[in-house]
Amino acid sequence: MYDAVADLSLVVEAVELEQVERETPGFTRVTTVVTLRGAGETGRGEDVTYEADLHDDLTALTEHADSEGADRALDLTGEYTLDSFSGALDDADLWPAGLPERRDFVDYRRWGFEAAALDLALRQAGETLGDRLDRQYDPVRFAVSESVPEGDTGRVEDLLERYPEAELKLDATDAWTDETFETLAATDAVRVVDLKGQYHGTEVDQSANRDLYEHVFETFPEAVVEDPALVGAADATDDEDATADLVSEHADRISWDAPIHGLEDVRDLPFQPRWLNVKPSRFGTLESLFETIEWANERDVSLYGGGQFELSVGRGQIQELASLLYPDTPNDVAPGVYNDTELPEDPPRSPLAVPDDHAGFGW
Repeated sequence: MYDAVADLSLVVEAVELEQVERETPGFTRVTTVVTLRGAGETGRGEDVTYEADLHDDLTALTEHADSEGADRALDLTGEYTLDSFSGALDDADLWPAGLPERRDFVDYRRWGFEAAALDLALRQAGETLGDRLDRQYDPVRFAVSESVPEGDTGRVEDLLERYPEAELKLDATDAWTDETFETLAATDAVRVVDLKGQYHGTEVDQSANRDLYEHVFETFPEAVVEDPALVGAADATDDEDATADLVSEHADRISWDAPIHGLEDVRDLPFQPRWLNVKPSRFGTLESLFETIEWANERDVSLYGGGQFELSVGRGQIQELASLLYPDTPNDVAPGVYNDTELPEDPPRSPLAVPDDHAGFGW
């Protein structure tokens, strides 16, 4: 798949960066839209880094392009192939204030530029990604992602009252009570449960908890279970060791998300996965993303798309990838209105229809 796009011609005449911001139920989300212009066309991508001040550092590069060093850091103008542009990004300083503590942010920013380049190259060629990959677009099944904070199912119940057929991807926590599980089980809507056992140093960290894991596996016997504590790790805690047998017993239902930034991460898992959550921004480059997807396809690993609270073009881009590559699984790519503080009265339904006409990369 990467070979199918790598030789696309690309002319870049200008780079623009613009922050966008939105209130969500849990926090104020900030992202940066990366815009590349050239040959009368415009390509866009989205940096989904989660710390707002890091976006300030990035957008300052173009706001003060005449200052010493700033113009060199983002001097991406020129004629390329998509592959050689990716090579130029290896040498570009996308972190003027220094690399972030969280390594995944580096991939998120890189993806914003890679996606913008793919969008621009396809537009300059007058093609879509489907044309290049020789794949058809299909309607996209999606699940609505909710956190169920403190075990409170109120928002989920509101959602299902307005959209009874909605499918759910939920983040389980130690705060879930027996009543929480009973209420959610009665909905018959839960398709994916995220244990958040692979997050470290974030606000969503969830330590291994045998009681929680048992509740999840028993209450949702058909659901995919995402990111348990990594069993078999040399540095596993006692709690993680205490859940190892449960994870192994349900290996055919286990999916991975947070630890996956490329094919080597998949190969390092304790057992070959049957499911993977594909968040394109985690991979950083198109080459890494496509390499991993092809590996999974060759081994009948089921894939579903994942989102990162994209506020702009990034959402349509993960929806397009889902349409081409894994349209029938419970994709976490629901329209952005589901992340609003107040749910819409009549939210969009799954599956998402294929646009009648679109260009470049992204719906």
